[in-house]
Order: sequence, then structure tokens, then C-alpha cells
Amino acid sequence: MTDPVHRPEQAAVRGLLRAVGEALGGPVPHEWKEAIRAVPRHRFLPERIWLEDGNRGYEPCDLQADSERWFEAAYSDVPVVTQVNDGEKPIDAADAWPSSSASAPSIVVRMLRDLDVRPGMNVLEVGTGTGWNAALLAHRLGAGHVASVEIDAEVARHAWASLNAAALNVEVVCGDGSLGWPRRQPYDRIVSTCSVRRVPWAWIEQTKPGGIVLTPWDSPMLCWGLLKLTVERDRAHGRFSPHSAFMLMRNQRRDLRIFRDVVRDEHVPEESRTSLPPSRITGDQWEARFALGLRLGNVWTAWEEDEERLWVATTDILSWAAVDRDDEHFTAWQYGPRRLWDEVEAAYRWWEAQGSPGPERFGLTVTPEGQCAWLDSPDNPVPRP
Repeated sequence: MTDPVHRPEQAAVRGLLRAVGEALGGPVPHEWKEAIRAVPRHRFLPERIWLEDGNRGYEPCDLQADSERWFEAAYSDVPVVTQVNDGEKPIDAADAWPSSSASAPSIVVRMLRDLDVRPGMNVLEVGTGTGWNAALLAHRLGAGHVASVEIDAEVARHAWASLNAAALNVEVVCGDGSLGWPRRQPYDRIVSTCSVRRVPWAWIEQTKPGGIVLTPWDSPMLCWGLLKLTVERDRAHGRFSPHSAFMLMRNQRRDLRIFRDVVRDEHVPEESRTSLPPSRITGDQWEARFALGLRLGNVWTAWEEDEERLWVATTDILSWAAVDRDDEHFTAWQYGPRRLWDEVEAAYRWWEAQGSPGPERFGLTVTPEGQCAWLDSPDNPVPRP
């Protein structure tokens, strides 16, 4: 007989599985359905989570104070913010920014499906977070086959406690995930739950030939996409898919602001006309921005709402451009050693000429010397400025 105490939990899990299946366009694979039933998501969330407040900010939601809202968030197919401001207390809701979260269950299942794991394989996870992803892997692979590295000590402690309470034998390590975890190499699979702009070579070195490295992707232009690499002895190569947007690995992120860090009063930009509307590379133009990110490298954008102006800058803060509408035309101002709007326009025209490809047509090759993006095949590298 079903224990009535657990009926609400079971109903929530069933509802979550339906939502995940709808997002995936088909039923949840049996092995992951069983894992989700065995290790319910809410048991890995902290008592305080952070939910959107409707004003582009975040507000705390505590289990004891608002259990219904907390539980609803736990079993919705959405990401749940579990830490803000790297653990520091925000001044107010507007000052809170996500620094750790539980990913949406549908992307968790999608990544686990793409990882193609089987019982007995050894897996390294980079970015433990709540520990739920590691728990699902441990349920599937068996005891002692999962190690997970987390850079934040408090997040790691909470994940370890949750995994231990669930009697899952996962090794949780507090450390820099970009270095992997060499003590238990080689791995059959390495999966990252934070996005990267550069794939750490340590991940390739610590994966068996024929193994898989799966990681969310990020560029200064856009955080979007999954990269699935197959490892060879001296390199790894693979393709992107369009799913996911994850927080950037902490040792690869930079906090840049246009007027604080980039534009100076003494800068004298050059003025020119442009036929490319800024709207072509802003907002939900994800395919274009993904391609521009691969081609332009360290270039990022910022939209100034009040002035309806697009800013473009390099992460080394040496070059910038601004584009405004002037009646029916567009005016570009450019400063620094790189003419950034010229580069953006050339990159966009190139993307159009290739048939406006989405992430599925792009791939990446990683070697000890670096990484090279390509279109359709490795012998067709994406041109760089």
C-alpha cells in the first residue's frame, strides 16, 4: 500500500515527469524516469531559494515561511536559484544576482541522455550545485562511479550532506573544476554544469579515448548551446546543439560595465554610417549572436534602453563601438585599435551568406594549443577578424 505521507510528493514527481516529457518532445527515458523517482528533486534544494520578483530581481523564498511556493518551484520544469551574489547577502532584491542554481529538470535529462552513460562507467561532474545531477548519475551508474567538483565551499557542503542523506556514494570535492579531478582519472565521461568559453585541456587529458566531454557553451556575445566532444588521444572534436544557458565558470567570468570600465571622456571615436540595424544582433536573435560569438571572440554587447543605443566592446576594454538610429539610417561611432562595428557587420554578412546556420552546423576542435571553431566540418574553420 502507498504511504499517504508520500502521496503529494509522488503526484509532484509525476507532474514533473510529464512536463519534462513535453519539453523533450517525447517520454523521459526509462532509466532517468526511475532515477528521478528514486531521488526527488526537492530533497536537494536548500531551505532558502530565490525566485524572480517580477521586477527583474530576486526575492528569497523560505521553506518554513512559504512551503507551498517553495514546493511548487521544486517541482516545476524551471531553474531554481539556490545562491545569490556568491553567498554574500544582497543589499536588496535589485542587487541580487544568481551565482548557483538547480537547472531546469528538462535540460538535466537532456544532458544526461546526451551523455550516453551505462552502469559501471566512471563520470566526473564539474559543478556539483545542489547535488541532484550527481545523485541521478549515481543511481544510474552504481556506487563509487561518480565524482563531483564544486568551487564554492558552502555549496559543496550542502550537496555532500544531501547526497549522504540519500545514501549515494558520490565523492564531492571542493576545488577548481577547470582542473578536473586527476585522482580518479581516466573517466568515461566528463559533464559540466557550468558554461565555458574555453574548454579546459585537463578535461580532455582526464577522459579516455573514445569518451565524451559534455559542457554548456558561452561566449561574451551570448550564453547558449551545448558542446559534445569526443576525445581522441591528442585532441577532441564535436558539435554544438542549441539547448541550455548556464552560469559561466567562475574563473572565466568578468564583471564589465560600459561606462565604468570601457568608455572614457577623452575617447574620440570615428563616425560612420551603417546599413545593419542593431536589432539584427540583439534580443532573441540567438542564431546570429551564437555565430558572431564564435567568429568575433572576446566581443560583447550591451543595450542602452533609454537611448535605444547598442554598445559593442572587447573584454580587454581596448575597443568599443556604439550604434544609434538617425531617422531612417544608423550611425556608428568606433574607438580603439579594432573597428568593432565593421567586424560585427562583416561577421553578420558572412553568417547570412552561409545560409544563417544555427548551432547544429557549428563544431569545435580542442588541442593542447587551443581551440578552433568550424562550420559543417573541421576543415572549414570559422574565420576570425
